[in-house]
Amino acid sequence: MVQLSKVLTVVAACLAAPAVAHPGEKHDPHVVKREIHARDAMAAAAKRSIGGCESSLHARELNKRSFARRSRTVNQLREKRGITASPQKWRRDLAALEKWEAIDHNQTHVLNYSPATPESMIFSANTSCILTPTVTDGPYYVWGEVMRQNVKEEKYSDGVNVFLEVQYIDINTCRPIPRALVDIWQANATGVYSQADQSSGISTSGNYAADGWDSTYLRGIQQTDRDGVVEFETIFPGHYDGRATHTHLLTHLNATLLPNKTLEVATGSVAHIGQLFWNEALRTAAEKTYPYNTNTQAITSNADDMWSIIQADSAYDPFPEYIYLGNELDDGLFAWIQIGLNATADYSDNSYYSIAAYLEADGGHQNSGSTTSFTAGSGSNGTIPSGSASPSASA
Repeated sequence: MVQLSKVLTVVAACLAAPAVAHPGEKHDPHVVKREIHARDAMAAAAKRSIGGCESSLHARELNKRSFARRSRTVNQLREKRGITASPQKWRRDLAALEKWEAIDHNQTHVLNYSPATPESMIFSANTSCILTPTVTDGPYYVWGEVMRQNVKEEKYSDGVNVFLEVQYIDINTCRPIPRALVDIWQANATGVYSQADQSSGISTSGNYAADGWDSTYLRGIQQTDRDGVVEFETIFPGHYDGRATHTHLLTHLNATLLPNKTLEVATGSVAHIGQLFWNEALRTAAEKTYPYNTNTQAITSNADDMWSIIQADSAYDPFPEYIYLGNELDDGLFAWIQIGLNATADYSDNSYYSIAAYLEADGGHQNSGSTTSFTAGSGSNGTIPSGSASPSASA
């Protein structure tokens, strides 16, 4: 837990000046402070709820399956990529023993593991109750993205490979949430989102997606399995001015999946809007590599992010666990996080849920019913453009 003096310093800074956020996005600092307080209160309440069921038989069995699955996934990834070096974080002589290492992102110290270390210790994960609306989805959310596990594309997707597992559990039952549809989107290594063009005002310094609204890199949707799990193959996100390095997630429940594997507009609920953050040691290591080292935008640390994410604790913990698949960062990362959410919640009408654009058969289109400058608490959530057909997958 961060020292109270540091937290108060961050909050005071938010009150002293207009809050900085995504380019093209504006926030009232007083509203931000109120939302941070609400987020933390919701997370604490959810953690208490989970505490009432986490020792149940079905919860224990779910955890066992999770530990085994993560171990199996890492072994499969290493085999697929031809990695024979010991999986680790820091370069070192491991002698004859294969050892694992993970980062406790709250304490940022190193833990060494031997082959005899139980999987439950290596692949455990706190239930991170990042409940909506934890943070704004910003002016980058696009409805109509394609169902796909690998969101990397030939262009604009170079970087450190990340294999991300996200598991959703119901805070009231500790049971997994199957058939949830999960959107993921993030900036590329040089801090640029797809489907951003100069007219949209959602990028900085002329650093725009080359294909504008028609670009789709590092975006996609997956459906959770019976254990509430989705897996994405992506890259470590790049930074951009004003926000700490992060990955967006948005979760739909009971939404209609069209035959073309996109979501039907205005169906189901939005049960979760959140952002995953990455610790500074990992970000620093990634940004020493190409093409991250060509990114000229200013870096915002986790400590300086407007949403006070450094207040992470056992209830609000938006940092994925991760391990290196091999000796080097170039070998890629396996990262995982467990998210507790209230399956009865629906934030479709919340001001934090804003649809910037729709991806349709003929390409991407800006949402005429919304703007790209969103103000928290303004009620400026995205609306379906009149006469617009349901989005469908582009070729």
